[in-house]
Amino acid sequence: MIQHAHTAREMAASEIVARDSAPDRDSRRWQDEMADLVTDPTELLALLGLDRAQLPAALGASDAFALRIPRPFLSRIRPGDPRDPLLLQVLPGAPELEVSPGYSADPLAEGEANPVPGVVHKYRGRLLLIAAGQCAVNCRYCFRRQFPYGDNHLNRAQLRAALDYIRAQADLREVILSGGDPLVLNDRQLARLVDELAAIPQLDKLRIHSRLPIVAPSRITDTLLGWLTGSRLKPVLVLHCNHANEIDSAVRAALQKLRAAGVTLLNQAVLLKGVNDSAVALEDLSEALFDAGVLPYYLHQLDRVQGAAHFEVDDAWALALVEQIRQRLPGYLVPKLVREIPGERSKSPL
Repeated sequence: MIQHAHTAREMAASEIVARDSAPDRDSRRWQDEMADLVTDPTELLALLGLDRAQLPAALGASDAFALRIPRPFLSRIRPGDPRDPLLLQVLPGAPELEVSPGYSADPLAEGEANPVPGVVHKYRGRLLLIAAGQCAVNCRYCFRRQFPYGDNHLNRAQLRAALDYIRAQADLREVILSGGDPLVLNDRQLARLVDELAAIPQLDKLRIHSRLPIVAPSRITDTLLGWLTGSRLKPVLVLHCNHANEIDSAVRAALQKLRAAGVTLLNQAVLLKGVNDSAVALEDLSEALFDAGVLPYYLHQLDRVQGAAHFEVDDAWALALVEQIRQRLPGYLVPKLVREIPGERSKSPL
């Protein structure tokens, strides 16, 4: 059943954000935003002036995979435009309920690379630590929309086991905090985790994959900058931004703070039908990212998770698009077009 908006907000407050005991004003702002997500399709359609005929499909799809949208991101969606590229990423719809051949619940076979709870170890020299099981925004194409977060929740015992596993991997250089979105955790929790990782001698890099600086830029507080840049680990933040319209003045200001603090900023986008599958959209995205101090890194072909087939762009058109933007942009603004193939030791260039 779809949860009523007030119930979802209560859950957001209790489950997504464990509040700091004495948060400063900036901390209260982002935590309040996380407790006030739009979670009800009825409210979403009303706020954007969209046709209520979409409501039954939106309710059905959000029952299978919940609607979650921070209001700062919602403010960038054009009211009354059912084809807005930001809306299409977050609005539940009937195609998600269709069963598509070749699509699965675990398209990257992460269950086969999950040696201990909370750890996904696929590549040499680096691994993912599933720091949080929730996101601020539920992107409708998310490849982990059916990930078993309940089995990978890092309680104290499981965190100790995950850290023991990391210590035992002599070839590791980098831990990637992922999820969910690790930045839904509060700064006190994240600072403790970074301290634990910095004490592991073979590690020299800390990478964080997060959409929060894009969808709720108030998350970038001075306290966050303190723990992110205060250890011996070199900090890298990989953002997830798919369209230039996602970057407004608040996002640019947050990214400037990160860059000024010495954080390396990269972006990985997903190629999505109807959202960014044109050379103009991809060119605009690269330019907007660079203007905000971020280098385009990867352009992913869709991971074939069940419920997301309507977003897929075929390889021939994807390759043609990248060739078009290669002719328009300097090489450092052309992201690598890749696909992740289960069992491969790295992402596979197309």
